[in-house]
This record gives sequence, C-alpha cells and structure tokens, in this order.
Amino acid sequence: MFRPRVIPCLLLHNGGLVKTKNFADPRYLGDPINAVKIFNDAEADELIFLDIDASKNGQTIDPEIVKGISDEAFMPFAVGGGINHVDDIRKMIDAGAEKVIINSAFYANPSLVEQGAAIFGSQAITLSIDAQWNEVTSSYNLYSKGASVKHDVSLEGQVMRAQEFGAGEIMINAIHKDGTRMGYDAELIDRVSKISSVPIIACGGANSIDDFAEGHKAGASALAAGSMFVFVGRKSAVMINYPELEDLNEVFNG
Repeated sequence: MFRPRVIPCLLLHNGGLVKTKNFADPRYLGDPINAVKIFNDAEADELIFLDIDASKNGQTIDPEIVKGISDEAFMPFAVGGGINHVDDIRKMIDAGAEKVIINSAFYANPSLVEQGAAIFGSQAITLSIDAQWNEVTSSYNLYSKGASVKHDVSLEGQVMRAQEFGAGEIMINAIHKDGTRMGYDAELIDRVSKISSVPIIACGGANSIDDFAEGHKAGASALAAGSMFVFVGRKSAVMINYPELEDLNEVFNG
C-alpha cells in the first residue's frame, strides 16, 4: 500500500531538542535521544535533525550528536546545519547519517552539492530552501542562516539550480508557516513541484494527518513537521508523538 514518507523534523539548539515559531524563539523540549527512542517505538519513516545555530556560528552540527542518534535510531535520518565542505558531509555519513541537508552553503558554493553527489550519491544530498511569502511582491523571498540572511535569488531559480548540481531531493521550509500549525503552504509546494524532477519534502505548518494529505495532493513526495510531533493540545503541552500507521494509510489511501 503506497503512502508518502511522514518525517519528524527536529531542531537542535545547544545540544537540546527545541521547537521554533517562524524560525525564532526556540522552546526547549528535552533530550533528542529520548525523542529518537519514542519515534523508534512508533515506527517513524525517517527523521530529520537540523542544528539551528551551526551556520550562524560558523560550525557544523556536532558529529558526536549524530553518532548518538545513529546508535539509537532504527530508521534512516538526515542531518543539517553548517555543512560547508565535502569533509563535513563525510563526517556526517561516517557518523551514521544517511543524508545531509545543505542550505546556506549552496548560495556561495553550489558546487558543494555537485561534489557531494558525485562522491556519496545524489540520494545522500538534500538541498533545503527556506522561503518566506512576500505579500507586497506576491513572491517568495529566500533566506539562509536561520532566516537571518536574505538572498536575491528566485524560488524557481534555486529549485532549478539544485537539480542542475545534483541534489537528490529538495526540502521546502515555509518560514511564515513554521510552528503555526495552520497547514502547509500549498501554493509553495505546487510551485516547486511543477518544476522539480526530484522528490520534494514539504515542511512548515502541519497540524494533522489531513494536512499531510493536502501537502501530498499539492505535490510533495514526503511530509515533514515539527510541532505536530512534539506538542499536543491547545496549550501545546510537550509530548513526543507520531500518528498510528493505520491512520496514515487510511488518510492517503482511504
């Protein structure tokens, strides 16, 4: 029975697990390894870990944290944060990650994706695009380094460049949807899916498994979320969770 991948996207800040809203105000949630154990039991499809400080601080996500995740995770996982060189990619793969996620470095050095794909395979390289809707121009502005640096590059141009340089998939983060639990930006997903020949991971805004179905309908090959997997209830109490597999199968195939 077919269904797209459903992926918890987990943020790291000072070694701890956090959640942001609109890429700001990280709220501490606990130990990332404990979260991995819970997602193991829930049989999550994949995991994504992003260090939200690494690029801004001129560092990479800590390989020791990646190794700790690898020692516990039963599922494939990807990591991102400050990956600027082929050696950074190698360290993450050697530490146990199946994929690396590259964002900020691609603007200055797109050949990093090309080199990484040539050495480790396109399937190991995900290009992340952080997009913010601009109501004045009716277009999307692209940012890097935790949404602190704006780039004069079009969404469509960045997607085409990602494919040209060999990215195996593209992750689209909607900054204006992050942490809001108001549903995905279907327009953003649709725009990217129409020009992308590689799988798309949608992220930002999911609140229910129905949102996953809508994101998939808009063109996403995989659905990632943060708040939905770490909070419950109207007051956003912290509780690591993952949908029942039967419920996921039903919403995509029902």
